[in-house]
This record gives sequence, C-alpha cells and structure tokens, in this order.
Amino acid sequence: MSPGEKPDPLPDNFVLQPPVFHPALSTEGEDRASVLSGLGLPGPWSPFKPANHQASHASEAGPAGKGRESREGKGKLGRHSGQCLEKVSENLESQVGFHSVEGEHRKQPRKGKMVTLQGVVPLDARRFQVDFQCGCSVHPRPDIAIHFNPRFHTTKPHVICNTLYLERWQAEARWPRLGLQRGASFLILFLFGNEEMKVSVNGQHFLRYRYRLPLSRVDTLGIFGDILVEAVGFLNISPFAEGGIEYPVGYPFLLKSPSLEVPCSRALPKGLWPGQVIVLRGLVLPEPKDLTLSLRDEAAHVPVTLRASFADRTLAWIAPWGCKKLISAPFLFYPRRFFEVLLLCQEGGLKLALNGQGLGATGVHRQVLEQLRELRISGSVQLHCVHC
Repeated sequence: MSPGEKPDPLPDNFVLQPPVFHPALSTEGEDRASVLSGLGLPGPWSPFKPANHQASHASEAGPAGKGRESREGKGKLGRHSGQCLEKVSENLESQVGFHSVEGEHRKQPRKGKMVTLQGVVPLDARRFQVDFQCGCSVHPRPDIAIHFNPRFHTTKPHVICNTLYLERWQAEARWPRLGLQRGASFLILFLFGNEEMKVSVNGQHFLRYRYRLPLSRVDTLGIFGDILVEAVGFLNISPFAEGGIEYPVGYPFLLKSPSLEVPCSRALPKGLWPGQVIVLRGLVLPEPKDLTLSLRDEAAHVPVTLRASFADRTLAWIAPWGCKKLISAPFLFYPRRFFEVLLLCQEGGLKLALNGQGLGATGVHRQVLEQLRELRISGSVQLHCVHC
C-alpha cells in the first residue's frame, strides 16, 4: 500500500454501530465531556470512556453572522446538564449515506440513515442542544452543520435550528411550538434525506431543516444542556416499504430490561399476518456461538427457524425436519457489534433484512403463519429491542 493510501472500508450498508448507553453526566462545579469513539467505524465498538475535553457551549443565535454568549452565562448549563461528545470516527459521509461521484469533486447524498436520541427532560430544564459538528475542538470552535436547540425557559417555548460557520452563526430558523415537555421522556428521530433533515418527536413530525454545510464534514455528535440521555442509536432505514408513511417507526431501546433477558419469548396471540414486521435489535456478545430465532405454534411445533452460526459464519433457514437452507449473503454479525433483524410477513412467506439490507425470503404457507403463537430468541446476544 503506497504512503497516504487508505484501505477500503467495510461496506457501511452492511454494518451498524451499537446504540450508545450511558448515564447522564452531572456538571456541577466543572464542565466535563465524554467521547465515545468508534461510533462510525466498521470495527469493534469502543466502550464508554471519559475524556478530558471541554464541552463547547451554544451561543444565542442572533442576526446572521453575529453570535453572542448564552443568557445563562458561559459554561453554565444547569445541574442536570448531560454533556457528551460522541465521536463518529468515520464521518457522516457513511452514516448519512453520502458517496463520491467518480470523476467529480463533489458529494452526492443518498437517503437511508437516521439517528435516534432517547432520554428525559428534567423538570427544571431551561434548554438543551444536539449538534452535528465538524470536529470537537474548543478553540477555535468547530463548525456546526446542524444545531437543534429546544428552549423551555421562555414565555413561549420553542426550538431553534441553525448552522455555525467559521465561528459565526447563520440566520436562525425558529419553530414556535415545542413537542417536548419538562419531566417527560422522549424519543427524537433525526432522519437524513438528500437535501434536508427531518425531525420527529415521539412519533410525530416536528420540523425540516435544509442542509447549509456538507454533511460529509460532520464527524462528531454533541449533546449539551439540560437533558438526561438514555440512548443514542445510528440506524439504517428499513428496506421494506412502510405504506408511504413519512417516518420509519422508532422503537425505543430498553436498558437492561428483565423482559429482554435471553432466552427471550414474545407471544403472538393472533399469529402473523401480511404486513406485520418483527423487529429485533441487540448487541453480539464478545465470544458468540450462535443466534436462533424460532417461530412456534400452539403445539410447540417449530415451522420457522432462522439461525446464525459463528463457528462457520453462516446464516440459514432451518426446516421443521432439520433441513438447512443457507442464505447466500455476507455474514453480518460481529462480536461486540450492534445488529438489527427485520422479518416482514407477506403472502406466502417471510422476508428477511439484516442491518437494513434485504436478504431474500423463505416460503411459509399462510395458514401456518396464522397459527404461530410464539417468537423465541436464544443465543449469544444482549437484546435491546424486540417488537412483534
């Protein structure tokens, strides 16, 4: 390999990063930040590590090009402030789906990525912000491609979006209503399209914001202010059509829930019907052996089984009589890596997607699907979400 030459990365479409679980950080007495490295890198997930970075604080966005310090005072964001910088080591060119156009010095975006933020707004919250940043330095302050800033302390709570370029705020965009409430939990979904980002709050559309800087420059997600962060997830959008709805369904990640201990079981009281989707998200354990998803009927027969074997790195459908049908696709499970399995019920069978990639289907008679009563998951995984 010649000097300066970079190795080809693993295909971003095939690899998902783990949702980030960490406690909110108290900022009493000093400003602290945490950097979670490896979120955008197709290698092993780096665990939570505190770092000696000073969190950069938001300025009030005034007239275009003029920024002034926060009314709360420099460096003071309240005792509930959960301050973290999540380093997306491989920039949002891969996370958001940009790719180079051969022979041209430009980036061409494509759809298909989303970032979810799950947490709680403290009862005495004044404001918080989510910044998609071009770096994580303090001096000079990095450019911020997208600044999402809910404010609760004003007479009329509202949200401001803006872009910071060369340490100068651009013209702010303001939304007069606020879909978040003090003391309430939330799930925010940032959905990246070709020319704009869309945001939903608790499943309801909230705003659209057109890009002002190339997202290929973004390599850091910063979360600051009065917010208790529970989870951050970087996900691919489901490859299955969802009836033309504006947003994918955002299911919350559950933190160490007893109901998700493996082996895990979920009832299917009405069986499976066309259009129903089973969603399974989790983390592969450090030394995995296998992962098995089985669908059972009332008589405990197992007409449908999906099995991932780490010994020979194969993914296969297992017939009731034991016959194995290998799935011809790259093996997309990795130790200590996040995964997502989707099963879409359709007329005559089940379609499979792994990490946002469709991997074909298996034939199952409709009557058999209707008689299914249980989903069972076992193997070398830690589950964060099961929906059926």
